[in-house]
Amino acid sequence: MRKIIPILTLVLCTTTLKPQRVFEVNGDFKANFLVFVADRDYKADLLVHKVDRDYKAKDNKGLWFFTNGDFKADFTVFFVDRDYKADLIIYYVDRDYKAGWRNEAKRLELDLPTRE
Repeated sequence: MRKIIPILTLVLCTTTLKPQRVFEVNGDFKANFLVFVADRDYKADLLVHKVDRDYKAKDNKGLWFFTNGDFKADFTVFFVDRDYKADLIIYYVDRDYKAGWRNEAKRLELDLPTRE
């Protein structure tokens, strides 16, 4: 029994860490989410850090990897020019530890999809 618990814990932990792969589409009707990029971090719902490898994008914590095809993405986004048009307002940060949700209500409302 003692051997099963660590193995089960390891399996559960690895299945909860899911990357967020994003693809930018060229029309709002094609997107899962409309996104506005804010000019200040305090205006954002989510602080996003772009990562250069898909394995670095973990869970729903604002670490996004932009794919080169929509079939590889967990969700698609279209960037709008006004904040009132957006489902989600983001701000790009320069370090991964700065990424994260600033608006928990928005996180629960949107529940951005992740791939297992």
